[in-house]
This record gives sequence, C-alpha cells and structure tokens, in this order.
Amino acid sequence: MFNQHRINYAELEAESYKQLYAMEMHVSDCALSEILKTLIKIKASMINKCAFCIQMHTQEGHKAGLTEQKMFAVAAWQESPLFDETERAVLALTEEMTLVSQRGISDNIYHQALTLLGEKALAQCITQVLTINAWNRIALTTRMFFDN
Repeated sequence: MFNQHRINYAELEAESYKQLYAMEMHVSDCALSEILKTLIKIKASMINKCAFCIQMHTQEGHKAGLTEQKMFAVAAWQESPLFDETERAVLALTEEMTLVSQRGISDNIYHQALTLLGEKALAQCITQVLTINAWNRIALTTRMFFDN
C-alpha cells in the first residue's frame, strides 16, 4: 500500500513547501510552550490518522518533557485527569479546528482559549494547528515520508 509512487510535493511545489516550512519555523520559535505545541501536533495528527507525524511528534514530546502516559492520554483527553485547564482548552481548539467542517469553532471553546492564553498565544496556537494540519494533509496525500 505505501510503496505506490506518488508525487514529490517538496520538489514540484518547492516554493509552497518552502513557505510552509518557514511558517513551521516561525511557530516553533514562538512563545507558546513546547508542551502545548507538541500536544497540538499529536492531537491533530491523531485526528488526521497521520502515523508518521504521530511518531515524530511523540518523540518530540519526550524531548519536551511529556510523559508517555500523558501522550497516550491525548486520545481521550476529555476523560483524563492529566491535563490542566490550558492544555484542555488548546486540545479542544485543536479538535474543533481540525474538524472544522463538522461543527465549526464554538464560541465557548474560542473564548475559553482566549481567556487562558491571551490574544497573542491564541494566535500562535491557531498558527500551530493550521501548520500541523497542512503537514498532515501533504504527508497523507503524497505519502512523502513513507517513500524513504
């Protein structure tokens, strides 16, 4: 299944890839904590079923200080006592943004994230969710990571 030839997006759309990578580098340097950025990446990748990204971001999670227990609990964060109020708000926003076509973004989730994060960190959170969703979609469509 994974050895079927697909296009090399990075080569064929080099400028788009470069711009997305620049956005990723920008958000990686933002003030949003490494824990929050990693939780966003893991949750969105789980929703999008991007195995490569889940593996990559759980490895990053270890480096950022996330325990395996907490990373496993991302799948059922609503029922887990392991997440604080800010992490819950970020995970809820990540879910709604990743699944935006299903329900949109609720006022409750948006305002909770705004209250807990502030405007600048909320904007950074939104950027991280956008970026990981873009990477997931490119990776899944082109299978760019599975060809190596």
